[in-house]
Amino acid sequence: MADKPTILCIEDEQEMIELITLILTQHDYQVVGALGGRAGLVKVAELKPSLVLLDLMMPEMDGWQVLQRMRADPELQRIPVIVVTAKANEIDRIFGLEIAQVEGYITKPFGPQDLVRSVRRVLDANTPESGQTAGQRP
Repeated sequence: MADKPTILCIEDEQEMIELITLILTQHDYQVVGALGGRAGLVKVAELKPSLVLLDLMMPEMDGWQVLQRMRADPELQRIPVIVVTAKANEIDRIFGLEIAQVEGYITKPFGPQDLVRSVRRVLDANTPESGQTAGQRP
C-alpha cells in the first residue's frame, strides 16, 4: 500500500478511538480521532478522509446529524461512512443502510476482524479500480 488510507473515527469516547486506532494501524491504515460530532465535522472538512467511522450516540451533535451535514456538503457527500454504534436494533440498521445509505453498520461490541473486514470492503469498493466511487450507491 503506497499511501495509507486515512480513516477518521468520530466518537465521544476516547477509549473507543484508541481501540479502533490500535486495530486499524496494525493493518496499515492511518487513523485520526475526533471527539464528538462537532469536532468530527471540522476534521472531516479539513482532512477529507478516505473513510469515516461514525458513532451515532453522542452528546451535542449525534451521528445522524453529522451524516446529514456531510451529505448536504458537495465536498463531503461522497466520503464513505461506516456507522459504529451500540444501537443494535434492526430498525436502526435498516435506516442506516437503506435510508441514510451509509456504506456499513457495525454494532458494538465488535471483533477486530469484523472492523477490518468492513473497512477493507468499503475502501476496496470505493477505489478507482473498482469502477465505483463513494457516493455512487446502487
